[in-house]
Amino acid sequence: MSAESAGPGSGPLCPEHGQALSWFCCSERRPVCAACAGLGGRCRGHRIRRAEERAEELRNKIVDQCERLQFQSASITKYVAEVLPGKNQRAVSTASAARELVIQRLGVVRSLCESEEQRLLEQVHGEEERAHQSILTQRVHWTEALQKLDTIRTSLVGMLTHLDDLQLIKDQEIFERTEEAEGILDPQESDKLNFNEKCIRSPLLTQLWVTAVLGSLSGTEDVRIDERTVSPFLQLSDDRGTLTFSAKKSKACADAPERFDHWPNALAATPFQAGLHTWMVNVQNSCAYKVGVALGQLPRKGSGNDSRLGHNTFSWVFSRYDQEFCFSHAGQHEPLRLLRCPTQLGVLLDLQAHELLFYEPASGTVLHTHHAPFSGPLFPVFAVADQTISIIR
Repeated sequence: MSAESAGPGSGPLCPEHGQALSWFCCSERRPVCAACAGLGGRCRGHRIRRAEERAEELRNKIVDQCERLQFQSASITKYVAEVLPGKNQRAVSTASAARELVIQRLGVVRSLCESEEQRLLEQVHGEEERAHQSILTQRVHWTEALQKLDTIRTSLVGMLTHLDDLQLIKDQEIFERTEEAEGILDPQESDKLNFNEKCIRSPLLTQLWVTAVLGSLSGTEDVRIDERTVSPFLQLSDDRGTLTFSAKKSKACADAPERFDHWPNALAATPFQAGLHTWMVNVQNSCAYKVGVALGQLPRKGSGNDSRLGHNTFSWVFSRYDQEFCFSHAGQHEPLRLLRCPTQLGVLLDLQAHELLFYEPASGTVLHTHHAPFSGPLFPVFAVADQTISIIR
């Protein structure tokens, strides 16, 4: 029954006119009677609504808020039940893989770096503990958030159930509870929940490992260039190991889907799918070249960045232009400060450890290391825009 039709004693009356508070003044934000809202009343000219309409509006808002809270609770529940356990499992798995990598490499050079092994293992353990603790903290936080949201939702439902129109209009706790719920944000992705593989990066370990690997290998890979991919601005030697730049585009090259038609690029004939591989390139005669690896999906046509080595997500290259050196991938170019121009450039690809490394063969000096998972088999890739580069066999 509305306040307008309520009998004596059924609800609060207007202190000024003694009538039922059946109207709501939007300007003064309070219930008023018909006399207050009339021509001679104090609310004349104000925006007036029936009290039951205002109460219905508030009820609808509470229902909407309850639905939003329900969706928010479902999202958090799913996050806690599905995402956090996966995060924890991946952190433990990644930590285990990191341990294996550290132990494997230190096993090769055990006599030189036993103390380094211990230091790195402690860092891996510490990083694993940090990630695990972050996940536990997140679980506690979102569990408390769920409990709080449930309490707020229960309170709001109780208000809908037990408060009449006037009490609903006057009760400010509704809005305080709503604001309190809105302060609970949805879960967001955070690096704090992920194992940081950088904890096992060690210049000492990398240099010792490269030296040991190069000393233990019987020789470099027999890399040969696929003549179908060679740009018309390049000439390929008969042994398929030397590329020579020509400013004049060759008309003898038949166009083919595999061929690079603009940039002076070429791919090796055979990709590497697993294991450890190394090859060397003689670069002493060129002041403009690129050497690295690329996925088979690397586009071959056009002058855009899609087929330009280092300017797309398909290629990872060490490059030289005059006296400037850099490592390039996905359009990101990291300058490299070298003490001298290498006459030979070595490439070491460890697909198990997701590592691509460039080194100077004469000294074994590591020039640059890149850590990243690769999405498929990798081809050695080459580009030259000045004179000649040759694969060393």
